[in-house]
Amino acid sequence: MTTTLEGIGGLKEHVGEHLGYSDWHEVTQDQVNLFADATGDHQWIHVEIERAKAGPFGGTIAHGYLTLSLAPSLLDEVLQVKGVTMGVNYGINRLRFPAPVPVGSKVRAGATLADVQEVAGGVQATLAVTFEIEGGTKPVCVADLLFRYYA
Repeated sequence: MTTTLEGIGGLKEHVGEHLGYSDWHEVTQDQVNLFADATGDHQWIHVEIERAKAGPFGGTIAHGYLTLSLAPSLLDEVLQVKGVTMGVNYGINRLRFPAPVPVGSKVRAGATLADVQEVAGGVQATLAVTFEIEGGTKPVCVADLLFRYYA
């Protein structure tokens, strides 16, 4: 279920709250291959299916940055901010990839609104985001993502 907040005031009122989770989304080999083509990162653990079966993960895994790149679409299922003129990605304060994402697994994101600070014309919101795989025992990505919302 999506959390909908109304404007800058709505963001400020919900600091410290967990906003919810996205749906589960399967990570496919086609996605991994396309990401490899887009970034030039064709490391065998991502794209060589047969070789990867004998590798450390027992099969191909998604690039860490592919997992992170899912943030906009997954977070769109978690949070909607209405009554702002614009929202933009601003950066990342912290990023880790504690566990791999095996191809074929399902991933989701959960988010907590960690902080909201005033900036010229709006606010900067910090979302503490945790990506996990279905049935996993530890997160596959944790990040403090920065977004700016303008009134």
